[in-house]
Amino acid sequence: MRAVSSGPLAGARPSSRHVRRIATAVTAVVGVAALSACGANEQTPSGASQSDAAPGGTLNILTDSASNPFDPAKSSGLAITSLALVHRRLTSWHIAEGQAAKVVPDLATDTGKATDDGKTWTFTLKDGLKYSDGTPIVTADIKWGVERSYAAAFSSGLSYHKPLLVGGADYKGPFDGKELDSIETPDTKTIVFHLVRSYGDWTWLASTPAFAPVPKGKGAEPTYGEHPVASGPYQVAEYQKGVKVRLTRNPNWDKKTDEVRKGLPDEVDFQLSQDTTTVSQRLVADSGADQSAFGASFVSPAQLAQLQSDSSAKQRLVTSKSGALAYLALNTKKGPLANVKVRQAFQYAVDKSAFQVASAGSAQLAGEVATTLITPGITGREQYDQYQTKPTGDPDKAKQLLADAGFPNGIDNLDFVVGKTNSGPDKAQALQASLAKAGIKVNIRTLDSDTYDSEVTGNDAKYDLVLGSWQPDFPSANGNIQPLFGTTEIGNGGYNISRYSNPDVDSLIEKAESTVDPTEAGKIWAQADKKIMQDSPVVPLIYTRNSFLHGSKVTGFSIADFPSYPNYLVLGVNK
Repeated sequence: MRAVSSGPLAGARPSSRHVRRIATAVTAVVGVAALSACGANEQTPSGASQSDAAPGGTLNILTDSASNPFDPAKSSGLAITSLALVHRRLTSWHIAEGQAAKVVPDLATDTGKATDDGKTWTFTLKDGLKYSDGTPIVTADIKWGVERSYAAAFSSGLSYHKPLLVGGADYKGPFDGKELDSIETPDTKTIVFHLVRSYGDWTWLASTPAFAPVPKGKGAEPTYGEHPVASGPYQVAEYQKGVKVRLTRNPNWDKKTDEVRKGLPDEVDFQLSQDTTTVSQRLVADSGADQSAFGASFVSPAQLAQLQSDSSAKQRLVTSKSGALAYLALNTKKGPLANVKVRQAFQYAVDKSAFQVASAGSAQLAGEVATTLITPGITGREQYDQYQTKPTGDPDKAKQLLADAGFPNGIDNLDFVVGKTNSGPDKAQALQASLAKAGIKVNIRTLDSDTYDSEVTGNDAKYDLVLGSWQPDFPSANGNIQPLFGTTEIGNGGYNISRYSNPDVDSLIEKAESTVDPTEAGKIWAQADKKIMQDSPVVPLIYTRNSFLHGSKVTGFSIADFPSYPNYLVLGVNK
């Protein structure tokens, strides 16, 4: 997370789907509406000035996903989206336009105290915390929730924490009676985590779904997400897979202990299995209950063009400043792509402006041309351009690099894999045309989401090129770099789909992760960004903008600089 664009893998998503999917999965995610307070329309989004709406009413979320289970162990949901309506975590995020995201306490009294050079982290729970059933929330429940995430049946959620906890590499979960000794709970309010090495971003990891409390002993069944014990402002009152999920107020949620959730609506209803085109048509019409609704899927390029002539709907169309990094991954282990000069040729061969048009009909709506791996809004990001060229590319420069690499006649028959959704085929065709001008001929192979995901993250990488998109799962450059370029993330379900391996980069990753001071860590991540781009395992394309529609009665509808999703926790409805 969870993510935009053309393949079903994506990071930084507000869904409860698998961690770090690169791209199109966003449209299948309940709760992933990426909306912004400052967008291509250059207007204040409808509802932004009504952020202090009175409590009450029903917020409707329209999604094409068939399910939306609220199981923290299975979720890759962001700290500000749908899962966080039901589950709190040790920490959370404070986000605002024009500001870098900041970690803040949630269930804990602070954002964690690091000792032993960042290898030991201690948190203390706030007073008076209760579940929806009235029982107290204690640290043994946090421990149980984290341990539960190690069980094979619940392994699809964010997993950054798993190899970091001492003993985590071999731990199989708590259901056979075994505990993870590296998590200590000396009393009901104190929890201590012992890590295998220094890790400065642990305070951010404590905001990921696995750090939500699950009452000790509960949640062994695979359907726990349909009837979880809630710690947030809402509880699951009704769950019909393929039809709807209805959330009602948690009577034991205490707003005085929660600085990030407003809990404004009386109900939050997810309408599942909705056709995305129909959703847009309903929101354009803006009648009845749809006035209090928003769509959880991106508005397509064709629909964006139509909306420009509808003044009413255009006022409710919100486009993010920037979001995920859309990129072309080059399989560094395959044929001519193992040659760094060949890979560098791609930096000049690609027409990024054509990709913008294929993505959203215009450069303004699609997002700015990308030249870095670390996305905007992340601490430590440095703006630079390793391969200075025009947005349209430089085919002649690309041809010269190919000739220098031993391919004076270009390269034929590269296998280009792309997902079916989010205009994936159109984007691939735009890239295919520009590559052909540089003497690089590719064959596009379009796959459904499951097949795409299995092939590009599996161990048998037959493809040459992959189109993907990625946004960090938490606001650190760690989430930009390590999942996509760490050697440990090659195959076995990992998302290093360029199959890139560089010991120097791995060392920089470990050094940055071990640096507790975020400013100093950011400098190291920037070094890694530049080192990777020298090796050219991917071509950064654009920092995607995501457009969404909402009804006229939805309030607080805005997006900060990071992430490129709305803050579900502050949304309300006008009566």
